[in-house]
Amino acid sequence: MTANPLRTALDAIGQLPDSEIDLADAALQLARIAEPDLDWRAARAHLTELARDAVDLAAETPPGDLAARAGALAGLMAGRHGYRGDTETYDDLDNANIIRVTERRRGLPVALGILWLHAARAAGWAVRGINFPGHFLIALEDASQGSGESGIRLVVLDLFAGGKVLDRSDLTRMLRRSYGQNAELGPNMLAAMTTRDVLLRLQVNIKSRLLMIGQTQAALAVIEDMLRLAPDEALLWREAAEINQRLDRVAAALKCYERFLELFPHGEAATRARAAMGELRARLN
Repeated sequence: MTANPLRTALDAIGQLPDSEIDLADAALQLARIAEPDLDWRAARAHLTELARDAVDLAAETPPGDLAARAGALAGLMAGRHGYRGDTETYDDLDNANIIRVTERRRGLPVALGILWLHAARAAGWAVRGINFPGHFLIALEDASQGSGESGIRLVVLDLFAGGKVLDRSDLTRMLRRSYGQNAELGPNMLAAMTTRDVLLRLQVNIKSRLLMIGQTQAALAVIEDMLRLAPDEALLWREAAEINQRLDRVAAALKCYERFLELFPHGEAATRARAAMGELRARLN
């Protein structure tokens, strides 16, 4: 992995406890790495503006009223600042670059979600990212008047649709679009994502698009940056090993397989990794 100051910053973020990671700032670092010539200072100033607006918003919103918070947040992000999902050029890489998203006010669900999470947290509101099948969502939450087994009341929002509030029937329809008409909502489908997992989901979108258009080397660089953020993600090490192997980078592939096996030493995947390492070592002889 080639070192530069921005990637060194990612290394530092990767060593932080999840609760100490600044989600929007980390996404900004990733965007700067992807396109160093973009105006990141304007994007950072905009993040500050969103945070200030959100603080003002919180002061005007009735405490504990999740519906009011949802409406106020949508008014800020989709209304005042004009953020929306990009339905016309969905697969454009600009939709996953936070700097580009702040410039264009359009993006993928997870990129928009990072900005909405940033604003909601600045307002002091409890909020979570949700790794819903096929679609990133967020939920405002309130444990003080909780109901159900979790004791936490949620209002789930679709950022791609301007902050539309989703009820159970909406979520079921979305789920069935991905998993078929017999799929049902499970108890963990609205579980909170970690900050790292939100950032990784953002980068997965970029990596997948690069692989689709045949930019394998660029996709590998994205995976390497993901590993800077999450150095103990075994499956990422395996994917890095497989792509290095495809690119005939034998030493790098072996190193990645070794790290994968340190983290995941048993099972069928580990057996396959050891077999791949044997084939790679045979090339060196």
